[in-house]
Amino acid sequence: MSKILVTGASGHLGRLVIQSLLEDQKVSPSDIVAASRDTAKLADLAAKGVETRRADFDDASSLASAFAGIDRLLIISTDALDRPGRRLEQHSVAVAAAKATGVGRIFYTSLPKVETSLVSFAPDHAGTEQAIKDSGIPYTFFRNGWYMENLFMSVPQALGSGHWYSSAADGRNAYVARADIAAAIAGGLVKQEAGNAVYTLTGTVALTTEEIAALVSQVSGKPLSVVHLNDEQLAGGMKGAGVPEFLIPMLISFEANARAGGFDAVTDDVKSLSGKTPRDLKSFLEANKAALG
Repeated sequence: MSKILVTGASGHLGRLVIQSLLEDQKVSPSDIVAASRDTAKLADLAAKGVETRRADFDDASSLASAFAGIDRLLIISTDALDRPGRRLEQHSVAVAAAKATGVGRIFYTSLPKVETSLVSFAPDHAGTEQAIKDSGIPYTFFRNGWYMENLFMSVPQALGSGHWYSSAADGRNAYVARADIAAAIAGGLVKQEAGNAVYTLTGTVALTTEEIAALVSQVSGKPLSVVHLNDEQLAGGMKGAGVPEFLIPMLISFEANARAGGFDAVTDDVKSLSGKTPRDLKSFLEANKAALG
């Protein structure tokens, strides 16, 4: 098999993708390259026979070296959100390096309904998709749904007070576990595509905040009611609670996008790529009950 390189291999998603390539797709470790800014964090993968390479999205020369001889390149979107557009700049440098080194196909982790999404960093994803299209390199886009793990950023605090403050109204979200997305991506990385492809990776059902709160309450045994606010009220509450001001517009954009239907897509792409039905939210919550607090 040709060489598969995974960027961000020391991160949560990257590690899970490589694990799935090895265990589910039975890809030989010698056909996988794990890339990271700090290869010391990849020692465990190296011990399994996976090649490791340094790849720093702020260092174009490192990307050119890392991508040499790679046929299938998975660009996992970076977490550079310190200023608008920085992530797109990083991704554009990576796409240019891929073209210069003769990468055969680019795989990229994007966002559902990216063309119309209200998420504050959606333009980074849309711009990256366009840069990849403009490169002329065959591509596969994985438009990843919202991780179930993201709920742990807000639900434990909400359970503590018994109130979940939201401006998502009756908007729905098809949450999906990170491991299920990783398994689908691994399946896509080994799939022989005739042309370009776009997959939207979601859970099996889209739920409202009220429905999610009911599941959380059922699993935790603690009451949790949703308090519906508008965006301005929610932003004010976040500020009063000490949320860093630079984060508030991004967090509000998540709520606005849910309210506008930006997260409600439900597909069977996870199952078609991985061969496994993604876990449902109740099972996920039960398996991670301790994280609810």
